[in-house]
Amino acid sequence: MATQKDIKGRIGSVKNIQKITRAMEMVSAARLRRAEQRIEELRPYAEGIRKMTRRASEAARNVPNMPVLEEREEIKHVGLLLITSDRGLAGAFNSQINRAGNSRAREVEADGTGVAWYATGRRGVSTLQFRGREVSGAYTGFTDRPSYADARNIAGDVTTAYVDGHIDRLELIYNHYVSPMTQTVSHETLLPLQQADILGDEEDGEEQQQPENGGTAHSRALWIYEPEPEEILARLVPDYVEISIYRALLESTASEHGARMTAMRNASENASELIDDLTLEMNRQRQAEITQEIMEVVAGAEGLR
Repeated sequence: MATQKDIKGRIGSVKNIQKITRAMEMVSAARLRRAEQRIEELRPYAEGIRKMTRRASEAARNVPNMPVLEEREEIKHVGLLLITSDRGLAGAFNSQINRAGNSRAREVEADGTGVAWYATGRRGVSTLQFRGREVSGAYTGFTDRPSYADARNIAGDVTTAYVDGHIDRLELIYNHYVSPMTQTVSHETLLPLQQADILGDEEDGEEQQQPENGGTAHSRALWIYEPEPEEILARLVPDYVEISIYRALLESTASEHGARMTAMRNASENASELIDDLTLEMNRQRQAEITQEIMEVVAGAEGLR
């Protein structure tokens, strides 16, 4: 049975850990507010780029002669880009991305297709290496506050891999930020553009025009392109890849801070419950010791009679 001194030592240790978890919770809360502001400011711009790219692709009569826009007849290698963090202590934030990536890899490999791995964050890179995966691109050291230059660097590498034929499709897996307590795993296809998720997005209907003769709706009549849609599309595609990756990085950063804040809050609450349990146990132990001493005094007094 643990002595009263041992229990006091455990209570002191738990209190010290609780101070750390509370400090980490407050730091994550402050960083989360800044991350929320960044992602809220970027989302309209990112959606604008996606809509412009979709409209230009729909209006283009011929796909521009660009290697990055070439759609492969046979998919031999699929690139998976996992967006994780450099640090842990964030609940299931990193593990759910790793699980989603491995699940997708099993689906791809079941069809006889190879997988090329790309990952941001030390947690994702180390997990892939631990599992014996060959990492084609590892990007670490900036997940707390990613910049557009980081996204451009990643986009340049994966685009080059696609152009050189090392991958035939690029898929992105990251945590989409909903709230501090909710982060959902998002899976998007970035390249080739013909298979990208932006082509499946629905518009609000403002650019759809119903002809009077009952024909099919069309959208080209509402837009005048200068220069031609093909040239605009060629300019937009690199920006689309970069902004999509940058948005995923910011979504992941906000999700990381939210997940860590929630995890540290839960840890602090669990520490409070543990302190209460240990305090109760210590009081019981002290009461037992006092009772034992009283019994010894009474026994000694009885022996002197």
